Amino acid sequence: MAAPTMTLTGRLADRDSWTAERCSIDLALGVVGPRSGMLIMREAHYGTTRFDDFVNRVGITEKVAAGRLRELVEAGLLERRPYREPGARTRHEYVLTPAGADLAPVLLALMQWGDRHRTGERGPALHAEHRGCGAPVTVQPVCARGHTVPEDEIALSPAPPR
Repeated sequence: MAAPTMTLTGRLADRDSWTAERCSIDLALGVVGPRSGMLIMREAHYGTTRFDDFVNRVGITEKVAAGRLRELVEAGLLERRPYREPGARTRHEYVLTPAGADLAPVLLALMQWGDRHRTGERGPALHAEHRGCGAPVTVQPVCARGHTVPEDEIALSPAPPR
């Protein structure tokens, strides 16, 4: 039995009559798509701010880290701020912007998917829970009225012109 899918409506229903020129998923992946970009954002959400810590925790070279951090700053997901430890030269740290903070549900959804489909017998490395009540945190589609929405009840239609 096939997994449920979303429904394309309106002109989207004829898949051959349109292209996804303004696809939000494509645009988002253009910013964070490389594995190192998403892992840097994971670390930023875990509180990492220093260049050397990103290099070590993500397991990438300094050259890759420098390039990816520059791209994430240019995209507005991280902000580069100067800091200076006593007796040392001025360096920079990287902190989340509001746009970067908005990636939290995406990161949690990827973690949830990985926990369910990729960790195997060893199980997940982390457990996300609500500090307020201790219940597990899950990410799922919810409509603006608060209903949990199964994938086969999601209808996609062309966005209205701006």
